[in-house]
Amino acid sequence: MPTWQELAADEKQRQQASIPKDWLITSPPDTQFDVTNVPASCGLLTPFELEVTETDDVGLLLARLAAGELSSVDATLAFYKRAVVAHQVTNCLTEIYVERALARAKECDDYLKAQGKPMGALHGLPISIKDQFCMKGLETTIGLVWRIGNYPERDATLVTILYEAGAVPFVRTNVPQTLMWVETFNNVFGRTVNPFNRNLTCGGSSGGEGALVAMKGSPLGVGSDIAGSIRVPSAFNGLFGLRPSANRFPLEGTAGTMEGFDSVPPVLGPMTRSISGVKAFTKAVIDAKPWTMDPLVVRKEWDEGAYQLKEHGEGKDLCFAIMWDNGCVLPHPPIRRALEETKRALLAKGFKVIDWPEFNYAELCTPVLRMWAGGAGEDFAAHAAKSGEPLHKTLTPEGKSVGFEWLPQDVHLSVYESWQLQKKKTGMRKEHLDLWRSTASFTGTGRPIDAIITPAAAYAAVPHGRNIDASYTMTWNVLDYTTCIFPVSKVDPTVDAKQSRGSFFNDVDEFVHNLYDPSTWVNAPVALQLVGQNLEEEAVIRLTGIVDDALESYRKK
Repeated sequence: MPTWQELAADEKQRQQASIPKDWLITSPPDTQFDVTNVPASCGLLTPFELEVTETDDVGLLLARLAAGELSSVDATLAFYKRAVVAHQVTNCLTEIYVERALARAKECDDYLKAQGKPMGALHGLPISIKDQFCMKGLETTIGLVWRIGNYPERDATLVTILYEAGAVPFVRTNVPQTLMWVETFNNVFGRTVNPFNRNLTCGGSSGGEGALVAMKGSPLGVGSDIAGSIRVPSAFNGLFGLRPSANRFPLEGTAGTMEGFDSVPPVLGPMTRSISGVKAFTKAVIDAKPWTMDPLVVRKEWDEGAYQLKEHGEGKDLCFAIMWDNGCVLPHPPIRRALEETKRALLAKGFKVIDWPEFNYAELCTPVLRMWAGGAGEDFAAHAAKSGEPLHKTLTPEGKSVGFEWLPQDVHLSVYESWQLQKKKTGMRKEHLDLWRSTASFTGTGRPIDAIITPAAAYAAVPHGRNIDASYTMTWNVLDYTTCIFPVSKVDPTVDAKQSRGSFFNDVDEFVHNLYDPSTWVNAPVALQLVGQNLEEEAVIRLTGIVDDALESYRKK
């Protein structure tokens, strides 16, 4: 039997062989940290292919594809070439299957020509997919050596829906070992880096998606999220990323770890460079009636009234609350600046902005962390034992723990103890809902706040192995609120100076504070998070678009 090292080396060699030889480029030196300009400067893409892939607005791409102004074959080829370039400088891909994707794109073009109409709402659009969503005939390793050679016999429900909607799934993207890290590194494909600064992490667990979409190697990607795995890489790479409430989208047919743990179910969602992409994906998936294919999906059709903000004053006289910090970790200066800029932008548009009241978010998350710890260690060990590969204890390049990584502890819980933790979580969800409702007394609109704007993390993308806090994202998984990431700016060392502090919330807060050096974060994207309530996908998408428009207007002044 081959060793795990031999299996991983063979897999990596087969991946390299799947890249067309004339798509190989001369990679920039390791000293070039920002590689976002490589696709335009490497000479591989034609001016037409650059024009297509530089189009951020997914809605515009879809309109051109549906009208036949842009063929799916041309779009898929352009994005594929750019994706392979992105991979060569960030290591963002797993499965590369050019001929299969181009054959699918031709199907879309032939259908449009023969039928005189698009195949579906996502007609001809190349879509990248996290290496978790099973696709027939393609390996799905989720960063685990034992899954090498695992070829699913059918597609995950989400993949089936994408095909029916006319999309072209064209690449698979890298993830961390076990999926349960907010960075991206595994023993099969290695580490994925941030294209804006390769010394920094791309986030995780949908980190391959984050790096690829940021490099404009895909117009829209699909990630998944159980504590921030869509939102962290979206924020670290300057993207829009939607975390829907549980069971709005279908997870049936995906691979994963911690299967059977449903106190905080994982969810899937889009990652893209435009809010139009978030809407297009969400509506297409919901319109496919996924509850007829996945027994866990709620029977809830696309609600146009909710998108038009029927319950939010028809979008007039909106009131946003800002969470300046969560009482667990104080945000770095660039994040604070983004919150202040967003507040000014909203006020300039005539919206109301208030401070979000304090809440014990650390206590809210504690029951879930204990339940995770009660089984995660045993689960991860079982996966690693199948190949003999070691489990990662840290994701630092030097392999040395920073002391605050999330690792499953040796916690043994009885069923009764788990019930009590679940009861505690449910009670605190009620407390938070009551707090939200109570804001009606001081918004001045006659209704509670319309959304909360919060950090997506206490920092922009951090150096590898230092992403040790997910409290700003995990909170909303526990509450099961719909949230969306939106980009704001980039770190600017000339204005984002480090500030001294005399006290800290806890040891993690102190570690995060000491980590900050403005020169380390040069060029790192800065993003925030808009939070709605449970199953408010349509309203959250619209509200995020309103905030993004306000920021765009503010920047032009």
